[in-house]
Amino acid sequence: MIIRKCLLMRRAVVGLLSLALCGVAARADVYVSPDGSDGNPGTKRKPFATLERARDAVREMKRAGALPKGGLTVWLRGGDYCRAQTLQLTAEDSGAPGAPIVWRAYRNERARLLGGRVITGFRPVTDAAVLARFDESVRDKVLEADLRALGIEDYGSLQSRGFGRPTAPAHGELFFGGRPMTLARWPNEGEWELIAGFPEGAGTDDDHGGNIGALTEGFFYAGDRPGRWQAPSGLWVHGYWAYDWANSYEQVAELDRDRRFIRTAAPHGHYGFRKGQRFHFVNVLEELDAPGEWFLDPRTGMIYFLPPENADGDEALFSILEEPIVTFTDAQYVTLRGIVLEATRGNALVINGGAGNRIVGCLIRNIGNWAVAINGGTDNGVMSCDVLDTGDGGVSMSGGDRQTLAPGGHFVENCRFVRLGRWSKCYVPAVLMSGVGLRASHNLIYDHPHCAILYGGNDHLIEFNDIHHIALETGDVGAIYTGRDYTFRGNRIRHNYIHETGGVGMGSMGVYMDDCVSGTEVFGNVFYKVHWAMFIGGGRDHLVENNLFVDCDPAVRADGRGLDTSPVWRNMVDKTMRERLADVPIDLYRRRYPEMKTLDAWYGPPDGDPIVGEAFTGVPPEGNRIARNVCVGDWLEIGWHAQRELFDVRDNFVTKDMKHIGGPETDFRIPKNSPAWEKGFKPIPFGKIGVYPDKDRKRMEKMR
Repeated sequence: MIIRKCLLMRRAVVGLLSLALCGVAARADVYVSPDGSDGNPGTKRKPFATLERARDAVREMKRAGALPKGGLTVWLRGGDYCRAQTLQLTAEDSGAPGAPIVWRAYRNERARLLGGRVITGFRPVTDAAVLARFDESVRDKVLEADLRALGIEDYGSLQSRGFGRPTAPAHGELFFGGRPMTLARWPNEGEWELIAGFPEGAGTDDDHGGNIGALTEGFFYAGDRPGRWQAPSGLWVHGYWAYDWANSYEQVAELDRDRRFIRTAAPHGHYGFRKGQRFHFVNVLEELDAPGEWFLDPRTGMIYFLPPENADGDEALFSILEEPIVTFTDAQYVTLRGIVLEATRGNALVINGGAGNRIVGCLIRNIGNWAVAINGGTDNGVMSCDVLDTGDGGVSMSGGDRQTLAPGGHFVENCRFVRLGRWSKCYVPAVLMSGVGLRASHNLIYDHPHCAILYGGNDHLIEFNDIHHIALETGDVGAIYTGRDYTFRGNRIRHNYIHETGGVGMGSMGVYMDDCVSGTEVFGNVFYKVHWAMFIGGGRDHLVENNLFVDCDPAVRADGRGLDTSPVWRNMVDKTMRERLADVPIDLYRRRYPEMKTLDAWYGPPDGDPIVGEAFTGVPPEGNRIARNVCVGDWLEIGWHAQRELFDVRDNFVTKDMKHIGGPETDFRIPKNSPAWEKGFKPIPFGKIGVYPDKDRKRMEKMR
């Protein structure tokens, strides 16, 4: 035993000596700076230069058993850490419960992980041939810079992105003054052209009763604007080709100006092309005519830019990195804190597996794809971050096991999400949750083209979120959305404030329970100026209780689409929904969610003969309870194969007199003598909704 102890002591001494020899201070934090050197010992006075060297130093300390008892911090001094590759953190870089490995910015210094390059050398355009292609009103205002002269030769390429498209890294983009600039387009931002029609004989009736163009064709446009464009190679179009909830970018394979016809390259519009739908042209040098627009000529490496007004001294960035800036792979108890992640073509950060990891107080902006993707693992979270200007969504979380209903425990809390979906637009929410037992709470989400929170699975909690001005470019969309599965049960949507939403065409909903999804609790939310605030699309067993609806159109709308006998709806209920019931261990689900047993009357019991063919008459929207709500304005609409007697509607206080309630300025205060209290209505903790102040949010204000 004495010999063994001596050997262990000797190994520890050798380990510490080896650390000293390689320049790493034992049992101390590690420092890194853009002005440092990897030959330094990684101390505060002599920091490392690269994140990889700091990571390797921590690994060396771990192997030597020299980590401090309470964990360790890697301090990033202020400046830009230009990333030509992903910072990869693995299980080897893990901390422990109560002893995390923390990567954080030093004090109030701004440490930025940059997936792009700062662009300098902008000057007025002098090439007469190029100037002639601009509108006369901007010829003396457009600037140019030579990317090749700056050593940038990889520009990426535009991708076919949007609904039904796989996520792909974005092409290089220009960011200026902390915001993404607009690739030269026509019509300008906020305006659209409309599809004028499609070739004779190419039309087909779609499932929704409209006429669309065949997938392999194209469409006609109106007017002669493209006639002014010289050699429009690299031309793309972006549009909502058939529906207001499905956009995509399509490469133009043929522009026939005589016929005013556009033929797109494969894969074409996902649902074809419908007359009257919105689109615009993208990547047209001649249309560089609005402040903030830009164009890149890949043949010469010249970038042309019309700066926003009052933009002297603002920084210009060009994104380069296609991989994530940071990845965690099977890492545990690692925290990234107070850092800026910016200007990349791909995702900012990806967490694969692992447990107990945290992204805290970070500013994540100007990202090509998603800000954060959490795939598997348990108890990984994003807290007190600002996520701005992403090409796709904000934070996607996948965790838990739907075969066992074991929770994943991932969460997004106290984050602000603004201007997401720059490219993909639809179904790229601020928070995407898939699996079991995930949480989105106290977030602020606004200025978004489509849905704010989208989930699938079981036992999720969505609470205390402030959501407004979403669905700004789309229609038939919900601020909080899920759909098309009878097994998505146990989800709770509580104490959220959903207000002043947008929407084109069909408009937008507040809480959208689409296509017979069932079993959701919607409790204690405030809906203000929302079209179809609470929508039950044929589903069962929803609880809509103790909510406040003010000036909605209407407060609650419900239907019985599960009883529709037309092919599209019968296929959904008789095929898709049966398949999704078969995808889960039904006995476990029936024990956890007993209401599912009522489906036996329509499908047949799991251990018996199924009800099929003519005997299958569809599934009605039973088991929904709408109780103890307060509505000021339009109240309830039930239709499309549904009757009011199918719903349990009780003890609601409905009025059209705004005197019965205060407005947003008084937190929608209900008077003490209101009849609502007699109905059993309970106070909503309105003051707790949205983001809350903490030291990380306060510090982040200084990083912008």
